[in-house]
Amino acid sequence: MKQVKITVLKKTLNEDLVKEYAVEGFTSCPLQEEGQVFYTSYEKPEGLCDEAWKGIFQYVFALAHGAENELIYGGVWVRKPGVAICTCNDGLRPVIFKLETVESDT
Repeated sequence: MKQVKITVLKKTLNEDLVKEYAVEGFTSCPLQEEGQVFYTSYEKPEGLCDEAWKGIFQYVFALAHGAENELIYGGVWVRKPGVAICTCNDGLRPVIFKLETVESDT
């Protein structure tokens, strides 16, 4: 089994949707920071948002078990092997993650 490195690439804020739907004072994700890195093979890393984990878990699991991009994306999205670009489930302030396999001793 491989380890998966999870990197927070970008925090976003859909300002048009926030203006229409969010409560006063709503901001980008307060839980993750750009550049933050986590490692795992199948368990949610400490410090990673529960909702983010729900959005990326299936890709982490697939990569950790050796799936290549053809199986994950049908070979049509990410050109770099062993890499997936995913977001959390928050439609108002999605966080973008880079998942990439790294070798492990387990």
